[in-house]
Amino acid sequence: MPVGLLTLELHIPDAQSLKDKRQVLRSLKDRLRGHFNVAVAELDHHDVWQRSVVGIVTLSNEESHVEESLQHVLAEADRVLGPVLISHTVEIL
Repeated sequence: MPVGLLTLELHIPDAQSLKDKRQVLRSLKDRLRGHFNVAVAELDHHDVWQRSVVGIVTLSNEESHVEESLQHVLAEADRVLGPVLISHTVEIL
């Protein structure tokens, strides 16, 4: 059973506190979970105000479905985050 991992690296220049950063992350997590039924978690830079690495995971019976799902998630994340999203990687495990 293929598992897909989408990793997003974020730079949040307007965040002046961890509270500001967490507000952006919470909004992103809620939107992606609600629209795509995926697992979302912050993976790195927990105590840094303006940086974050977010992991999104999904699985399916078919690898092509996993890839397609993650591409839709990436498109939505890019639409929501705009220039805050600085890089991404997709892995199929």
